[in-house]
Amino acid sequence: MAPKVKKEAPALPRAQAKAKALKAKKAVLKGMHRYMQKMICTPPPSNNPRHAAMKKMEDNILVFIVDVKDNKHQIKQTRKKLYDIDVTKVNILIRPGGEKKAYVQLASNYDTLDIANKIEII
Repeated sequence: MAPKVKKEAPALPRAQAKAKALKAKKAVLKGMHRYMQKMICTPPPSNNPRHAAMKKMEDNILVFIVDVKDNKHQIKQTRKKLYDIDVTKVNILIRPGGEKKAYVQLASNYDTLDIANKIEII
């Protein structure tokens, strides 16, 4: 008796492939809590500086818009790691629009304008 030859499945049209992928994603997310679903579906926050406050730069302070979930310790560690600067203090403010501002005070031996140019805030 000759061995049976498996036939390959025909290529699905794009719409069917997309529907199949969406169905698989829903099956994975079905038994999870809502907060876990958000963690899987949302990309990680970026640590890019997007804000400059010139008045604060005179006091050796840089202002960043950060993720709402980040705490002071995480903000301090990421700034040290990303920009190679010593941070002495971090203050945070949650704005009415839902974004979080971090006021990062640098050590006294750093010039804020030089760091801002290096980071490309200015």
